[in-house]
Amino acid sequence: MPSYSAFAQFYDGLMTNAEYQKRCDYLCELLKRHRHDFGITLDLACGTGSLTRLLAKKGVDVYGIDASAEMLCEAMEKSAEEGLNILYLRQKMQNIDLYGTINTCICTLDSINHLTDEKDVAKTFDRVGLFMDNDGLFVFDVNTVYKHRSVLCDNTFVYETDKVFCVWQNSLSENDVVEINLDFFEEENGVYYRTSESFCERAYSDECIRKMLSDTGFETEAVYGDLSFDTPKDDEQRVIYVARMKKSRNKKI
Repeated sequence: MPSYSAFAQFYDGLMTNAEYQKRCDYLCELLKRHRHDFGITLDLACGTGSLTRLLAKKGVDVYGIDASAEMLCEAMEKSAEEGLNILYLRQKMQNIDLYGTINTCICTLDSINHLTDEKDVAKTFDRVGLFMDNDGLFVFDVNTVYKHRSVLCDNTFVYETDKVFCVWQNSLSENDVVEINLDFFEEENGVYYRTSESFCERAYSDECIRKMLSDTGFETEAVYGDLSFDTPKDDEQRVIYVARMKKSRNKKI
């Protein structure tokens, strides 16, 4: 996976549509509906820690993991500025190695899609399950096959903030993999400097995700449309999975 070194410094400014506060409140309501307390919570692929910090402010015992050192530097700096003592670890999703068990794992904003090999997704689910307490909840979202084929596909998007002008170019290939090329143009003293970032995302079918969850000890308890408690629509761009760890799984940590 790429380090997202260029992306990290502009990430928060470009992700204003992520609705972190709304997403945080939604997760709290979701857990209530599923009669589950957060307990010790892992924010998997936490990025710059925006959601991690909001959960911590609500009293959740949460820590974050991400593969990008640059993203984690941003997360630690922002946590320190807000007076929050949050643990951040640099690990790949498919290779997480925790100090103990967790009661809840969240993984948001299409982080699972960044794993373009189905085996890595299955391994990620297995590693989460290994450290998950019996009856624990794994809540994650994914971009849908519809979004990859009909929205991202071969389209180009342009974003502009006070700090950067970004050109986002996509290219759809087999297995619903979208190659994403980002060009950032940052102005300084009348001169524009360009940096670039490239990575891929893959969409997985509902059937495939449910099977991987089942194979790694989880039961799919619900699937919702993004930030809702409704059944996903045919043109849903992001869906949320709620999976519970089966009590019968034997674990050795």
